[in-house]
Order: sequence, then structure tokens, then C-alpha cells
Amino acid sequence: MLRRTLLALGLSAFSLSAFGATYTIAVEPNYPANQAKEIYEPLLKYLKTSTGHTYTLKTVNNYHGYWRDILGNAPTDFSFEEAHFADFRIKRQGFVPLVRVAEPTQFALLVSPEDTGRGTQGLMSGAIVSMPSPSLGYLFLGEIYPNPIAQPEIMSSAQTWKDGVDMVFAQEAKAAMVPMYIASQYPNLESVSLSRSLPGRSMNASGKVPADVRKAVTNAMLKLKDDPGMIDILTELGTQSFVVSSAADVAGNERLLRRVFGYPKAAAKPAAKPAAAPAAQTAPVTPPKK
Repeated sequence: MLRRTLLALGLSAFSLSAFGATYTIAVEPNYPANQAKEIYEPLLKYLKTSTGHTYTLKTVNNYHGYWRDILGNAPTDFSFEEAHFADFRIKRQGFVPLVRVAEPTQFALLVSPEDTGRGTQGLMSGAIVSMPSPSLGYLFLGEIYPNPIAQPEIMSSAQTWKDGVDMVFAQEAKAAMVPMYIASQYPNLESVSLSRSLPGRSMNASGKVPADVRKAVTNAMLKLKDDPGMIDILTELGTQSFVVSSAADVAGNERLLRRVFGYPKAAAKPAAKPAAAPAAQTAPVTPPKK
């Protein structure tokens, strides 16, 4: 009887761990924590219904804290982020790519129509709003203005990408660096510069997440477009659908982080061992003449 009871308890514990696990999803701080929770809650509920597991959102207050967590390899089971962060986690922390938004990521430098005349150089006397470093928008601004002593004032006080647009309308800044899915919502503003395109934001899993859970999440994300109730979350994320992602999609993009404080240098290669000295040659001995 006791043996049966212990066996039942063991199976029960296995069932809870295998079919009722809780996983965290870290997301970039594109919104204040309360707003992020509201935006992602439908997705978390959808994943729970689709996979049988519970998912909680992991947020931080700003990009500095987000970068600190990445550098410290702070525990998280999944991440949803841009290509430079995804590539870093895949290469250095063993994350597994699952899916990404179908559309590429591209940023636009938006201004009021009256400020388009001189392009990016016409903004030198004004201020540009962006999310803080190392957000992708901020790093792309560094490509437009590579000389730190010959660039406009860059204001990194925005809490959302839309904040920058609001500041342009309020004439508190001359321009705002925003993703294209935000820029497309404001046809009354114009772009004076477009960034290069990168693969879209991706969902990646820690290598510690069981393979069957990774597969279940992948399948659920791919089917999002087929659920009418998920149209709002897809719209908020700036995409129409998700597609399968791979490490090759984002490979090389972590290099964008090289100028960010704290970026770890590659491990030093072991020093080559000096070649062994050749054995001393001994002169032949001539036997004495008899």
C-alpha cells in the first residue's frame, strides 16, 4: 500500500512538472511595465491555452536594466527581442531561435514636413528623440551620426517609441527615431533617413527549456494569425504573422553592441607554444690514427 502511494505521488509530481510548468518571457522595455503587462497579457493567455503551460512576463524599467540582465545572463526561459540581442543570446548563452515576425525591422527618422529641407544635416541644431541605448533605434542613430562631437542632441527620455512622435508634434524635438511599424501610423510626418533592414523581432528559448515545450510554443506562435482573437496583439506587435527563425537569420548582428558599455570581448586565444629548439648537433669524432 505504501509503495503504491509513493508511486502515485511520484507520478503526480512528474505530471505537474511536465504538464503544468511556469515559464518567463523577457521582452524589451518598449513600454512602461504596467502597459507592457496589458499589451502582452492576451498573448500569455493564448500560449497557456495552446501549450498547457503558464507564462509570465519579465520586464525592466529601461534599456540599461535590460542590457545589464543580458550581460549577467539573468534567468529567463524565453525572450522576444530585436536581432542584435537575439544574436548575442544565441551565440553566447545557448538560446535557441524559434520564430520571428514576418516583416523586417527598419527604423525611420521622422520630422515635420517643414524640417525635411536639409535632410539629416538640417537636424544638427535640434534634438532627436529615441529610446535609450542599446535599443536598436539608438544604435542606428549612431550609424547616421558616427562622429559623437558632430551630431544633434539625442534625447533618450522616451518610454515608448510613440513618445518620440508626440514630442515632435509638441515641438519639443525636431525628429524621432522610430520603427517602421510605428512610422507607418503617422503619414503626416516625413522620413529624412531610413536605416538598413534587419530580420524582425524574434522569440527565442533558453537551452534549458525542454524541446517539446519549445516546439509547442513555436507551433502556437505560427498559428497566431489564424486566431481572430489575436489580431489586436499582432497589430500591437507591428506584424501580420510569425515565421520560423534560425540562428543564420540574425548571425552577425550582435556586432551592433560592440560600442555599448560592458560589451564582453571575445575570449583570448591561447598563446601559441614556442617551437621546440632543435637538438644540438654533435660534431663527428674522428678516431685517432694508429
